[in-house]
Amino acid sequence: MTELSQLRQGAFAPANTADMAEAMIKGTGLRIEVDRRRGRGAGLNMSGRFEPTTREVFDDGWESIEELPPFKTEVQVEKPRAVITRNESPDISFDRSINPYRGCEHGCIYCFARPTHAYMGLSAGLDFESKLFSKPDAPRLLERELARPDYKVRPIAIGTNTDPYQPIEKEWRIMRQILEVLKAANHPVMIVTKSAMVTRDIDLLAPMAEKGLARVGISVTTLDRKLARTMEPRASTPTKRLEAMRAISEAGIPAGVLVAPIIPALNDHEIERVLDSAKAAGASEASYVLLRLPLEVSPLFRDWLLRNYPNRYRHVMSLIRSMRGGKDYDAEFGKRMKGAGPYAWQIGRRFELAAKRLGLNLTRRQLRNDIFVPPLGMGVQLSLL
Repeated sequence: MTELSQLRQGAFAPANTADMAEAMIKGTGLRIEVDRRRGRGAGLNMSGRFEPTTREVFDDGWESIEELPPFKTEVQVEKPRAVITRNESPDISFDRSINPYRGCEHGCIYCFARPTHAYMGLSAGLDFESKLFSKPDAPRLLERELARPDYKVRPIAIGTNTDPYQPIEKEWRIMRQILEVLKAANHPVMIVTKSAMVTRDIDLLAPMAEKGLARVGISVTTLDRKLARTMEPRASTPTKRLEAMRAISEAGIPAGVLVAPIIPALNDHEIERVLDSAKAAGASEASYVLLRLPLEVSPLFRDWLLRNYPNRYRHVMSLIRSMRGGKDYDAEFGKRMKGAGPYAWQIGRRFELAAKRLGLNLTRRQLRNDIFVPPLGMGVQLSLL
């Protein structure tokens, strides 16, 4: 396998110099011109890993390359047969989730959900943040699934894959309709988002929280506006997220902060500052996740790092690999979220000590499962008896 093939497939990056990796990407049609990707996170748009062929834009010397248009957000309707996704992962605290959208316009370069776009025949790069799929039937399907006689109530997590409050939610309002179904059924819900748009639904979430049915986690990666805009180009600014956390908390909705991802030598020095700010904004719980680079995310992140922080490339990647068994990523349960090794241990202890000092995580409010009322709406098939 050549170095370039390794870079495309997300394998171990060239270890000798960052310049070698930079030269290999520049020497191909992998990288998209700045004008076409302005306002986006990824700089690459490589073919999906399941595709039989790959396509690259290159200059053949005959000046035949036409001017290509910028990447614009396109939304297609997806019609799933079910909307609740189940999992058995021992690393997470929930066994079911809902994703109103596939793909995410926030464009976070580190997003571990990017590789899922390969299942649609699309790229994990710019396609993931510009070619989106909405699920307008999700509220109706949810009603039908909750009404099943064998349904067992457990908290549903929303926002664990792609953000339910990404910009297109303003128009589609699928997340709000899902919350309306859950509220009517007294069903518990956990939300994670990095968007201030969550405050729009306080009128639904506050009554649910009063019954012990809702809590909201706000993801705050950094307090540095410049880093945030580069790394999460279309997400709410750090200040807006903290303001949303305060509004959520003041409305009586349990609020938490998710410091994720922690990236060594890039934002790990901000752990204590982020927790301090979140506590001041009303957070009562806190958690963190170490940077994850599965599959296509690895070359996308490395290209982003080379473009924006070339002098830190080798240091950042060296620390990441020191926590991932010498690889860009280790998917083993028990390690994938927190990493392993001395540096990972240090991050964990710093986080725990800061959270303890601030009085975070003293209690974790459990959501109620005992007041659920099965829905009888338009999406539910009525009994014959």
